[in-house]
Amino acid sequence: MGRVSFTGARVFDGTDFQDGALVVEDGVVIGYGPPEGHVVNLRGGILAPGFLDLQVNGSGGLAIDGSTDRAVLETVCTVQARLGATGCLPTLITDSYDATARVVEAGIAATKAQVPGFLGLHLEGPHLDPRRKGAHDAALIRQMTERDLALVLEAAAELPALMVTVAPESVTTDQIATMASAGVIVSLGHTDCTAATARSAFAAGARCTTHLFNAMSQLGNREAGMVGAALTADGFAGLIADGIHVDPLTLRVALAAKQDGVFLVSDCMALAGTGATEFHLGGRRILREGGRLTLEDGTLAGADLTLPRAVQVLVEAVGIPSGRALAMATTIPASVIGRGDLGHLRIGAQADLVHLGPDWTLCGVWRAGVAA
Repeated sequence: MGRVSFTGARVFDGTDFQDGALVVEDGVVIGYGPPEGHVVNLRGGILAPGFLDLQVNGSGGLAIDGSTDRAVLETVCTVQARLGATGCLPTLITDSYDATARVVEAGIAATKAQVPGFLGLHLEGPHLDPRRKGAHDAALIRQMTERDLALVLEAAAELPALMVTVAPESVTTDQIATMASAGVIVSLGHTDCTAATARSAFAAGARCTTHLFNAMSQLGNREAGMVGAALTADGFAGLIADGIHVDPLTLRVALAAKQDGVFLVSDCMALAGTGATEFHLGGRRILREGGRLTLEDGTLAGADLTLPRAVQVLVEAVGIPSGRALAMATTIPASVIGRGDLGHLRIGAQADLVHLGPDWTLCGVWRAGVAA
């Protein structure tokens, strides 16, 4: 590939903005300074590390479900790269044990094949609280059994990363501790628990919250709920920043309360990267209209969102600094999954890049220095 210099845009390295051109050789960042070799003039905007999305329910017309195989995961990762997420966790929402086992098998196959952009899996359910089911099928929500736990532990041993969303109502603190000890990223979500219960789950080893504010007990004047526990915990919290799932003013309050550890997720569905206006999920019709994805009864069913759009919402509608918004799509999610090699453009890093125009639209994506 030789030496390539990216110039003409502000370069965010995952922490700070750098002066000079970003210089890449054979797909690896070698420094900043005067342009060398082949010059790519970006003509404005921001060049940032490739975004990392830890909640991707599908893309390119394909959902993550019991029929998912390695080829589906590869397609989802390819489509996501074109949307700005050069790495992602394909996400299975509440399903049967057999469907979950098949997705785990597909994830292990993708790991062995080194599918580009595949960072592991996110199992969102089925061990949730049906009172906060959202678009999940209540008939499939259940308590975690020893067989379920064994499957999670098997997956954690074989996958590069595994996030599991659970409600404290459907798992024990011992199960949380066992998963955490095995390297599982235990995330709390779809729960109606009290703040005290959530704090007990965090103390047992949970260290993340799934789509903060959505499908959980809210912050009240006498009961802080899951939201209050998440905002005051030391761990991480995912956020759907489309301006629909959470009001921009609420986003501003949350980001003022929790200065560290909040990261962006798209929570996108199979329609991502397509022009389709509807699809079926578990036999239920999902409608796409006006930037929303809903069940026929109006319940939000995932999001019609990309991470570049989420960054734009944070900067323009919420008013946070661009560097913080970009870190929420790069270095912070990399920290969640323990990947210090991703989410930054320091010397020696793989040149996974996104170019955002002055209006925050996605203008270009590169994986290891090659246009996606």
